[in-house]
Amino acid sequence: MQGVSRTSLDEVIRRLDDILPSANTATLGHELFEVVALLEQEHSLRRWLADPAGSPDSKSALVGTILEAKVSPATLLVVSDVVRAKWSRSRDLVDAVEQAAVLATIAEHGSARELEGVEDELFRFGRIVAGQPELRAALTTDGVSIEHKRTLVENLLSGKVSAATLALVTEAVTRPRGRTLEQGLDHFSQLVAERAKHYIAVVRTAVPLSETQQSRLQTALTRMYGRDIHLNIEIAPEIVGGLSIRVGDEVIDGTIAGRIAEIRRRLAG
Repeated sequence: MQGVSRTSLDEVIRRLDDILPSANTATLGHELFEVVALLEQEHSLRRWLADPAGSPDSKSALVGTILEAKVSPATLLVVSDVVRAKWSRSRDLVDAVEQAAVLATIAEHGSARELEGVEDELFRFGRIVAGQPELRAALTTDGVSIEHKRTLVENLLSGKVSAATLALVTEAVTRPRGRTLEQGLDHFSQLVAERAKHYIAVVRTAVPLSETQQSRLQTALTRMYGRDIHLNIEIAPEIVGGLSIRVGDEVIDGTIAGRIAEIRRRLAG
């Protein structure tokens, strides 16, 4: 988000932080995700709520009429804050509700270490799916009911990951919002990392890194980016040697395969 939407989002998150201590955060997260689904379906409602010319009081009154008997008071407060704010695009409004849903879902994981645990679980699930095409197809194929996908995720992960991770994976699978499953898991991981006030570095390496090597790499990246770095390590024999590191949209490719590909591009050019 940029400009006015970024400012509005920051204010929504500040007000959410005031609500979280007294809320049932699991219920709040679930209900906010349901609001996201509603806004995705109702295009005209979404556009009207995001229209900067509209009255904030009228918008708040409308969502109150729609949601009051269906959600908790905490959810109604958060959604009212969102629709009262100004947004550059209608999608930014929906993204704000989704981010609030994620933050509510992970609220019980208060420490950076606990949040890193959620990140690790999301990352590991993504790697499992990437390595099992049949499982990925079962989770992503159009036409399969949401309930069937939800049950499949529950059977796969219940008792093996935190409740927050289970909720986020379920959301990424059942309501992708135009993202691939991998993009959805990565998006949620980035929001968790932002909450923990660090960046995620996805490191692809041909061979496992020792604890000493991981520590040195983490220190070097922290120094480079000026913020704590959480490493997600992926073993990828196809890169032959070296490391490929992705932090956000930036990729540092020091692999043999990457250098060969660069030479080929230059020869072709």
